[in-house]
Amino acid sequence: MNWLDLYEQARASEEVAAGYYNRNVRVRTGEGMVNVRIPIEAADSMDVRLWTEQDVLTCIRPYVSQAPELRHTSTSPRFQVHHFIDGSVLDSFSPRGSAVPEHVIGDVVAVMEQLARIPQEKAPVIPNGWPAPGEVGGFGRRLALLTQEVYDTHLEAYAEIFDDFGIPAEPLAVLEPLWDELTSRPFVVLHSDLHRKNMIVSGGQTWFLDWELALWGDPLYELGIHFHKMDYPADQRAEVLRRWHECLPAAATAGPPADLDLYLAHERVKSAIVDTIRYSKQLVGANSATRDYLTDRLARKLNAARPVWGVPPDMTQGRIAQTLAPWVERQSWTP
Repeated sequence: MNWLDLYEQARASEEVAAGYYNRNVRVRTGEGMVNVRIPIEAADSMDVRLWTEQDVLTCIRPYVSQAPELRHTSTSPRFQVHHFIDGSVLDSFSPRGSAVPEHVIGDVVAVMEQLARIPQEKAPVIPNGWPAPGEVGGFGRRLALLTQEVYDTHLEAYAEIFDDFGIPAEPLAVLEPLWDELTSRPFVVLHSDLHRKNMIVSGGQTWFLDWELALWGDPLYELGIHFHKMDYPADQRAEVLRRWHECLPAAATAGPPADLDLYLAHERVKSAIVDTIRYSKQLVGANSATRDYLTDRLARKLNAARPVWGVPPDMTQGRIAQTLAPWVERQSWTP
């Protein structure tokens, strides 16, 4: 197969599914459909990155049953080719906040359990300076450091907006002393982005996509970021938690509920900062329906974070739209 020709076909295609970091293009070949995955060069880096996705997919292949098969990778130009999974994105029929099919819960816990079985020597190389296994406080601080860096990087452009939205100058300070109180747990391979847009349901099974943010770290973080992004109904969240405790090793699930609450608090703070930046950019040139959708979602995210800082969750869609309007107008007229 001529992989470069495949790449050029993908670049020319208008049928693109884009996330924040990659463009995904379905391309037909003589051997069937494949997914060509092309990095977005100008993407803002908002997440901790530890490994390349191709190294992660190679690592998990013997352990994780429902992940894409890596067919080819290229460093110049940068792209990957994955086998194409024919199915429905979970978010398309079960959006955030709604109940998911029962089998999805079992599949989610199963992939967490499969990842927890990967020994450290089979994981991609862990860079020097990464927290040692069990140093969950250091792991949590590494997450918080990136969130603070995102805030600092964009502060000049967003200072007035951050202030109006109630985001403090040191948004992670309230969490800093709590990282030392986390229970020590053995580190495992984490997907770190298990949400509805990264799941494809096909034939009663759930396939898990987008492994670019995989980490070596606290298994409880996997659960925390998953709960934050899925926004399950209460009964399904409780069921995921119950099965997680049953299926993973006891050492991986040790610790009080406050540990999970701390990871959730961090994700709410991070979301308030990151999505203020991302959504404001998406508002430039958006139609009225998209503007309403984005400002409503941002109000929800800010209101989830504000209690972490000790302020009431009283942000409204109208206030957000009013605050962002001058910024969006300036961007629209920037040459």
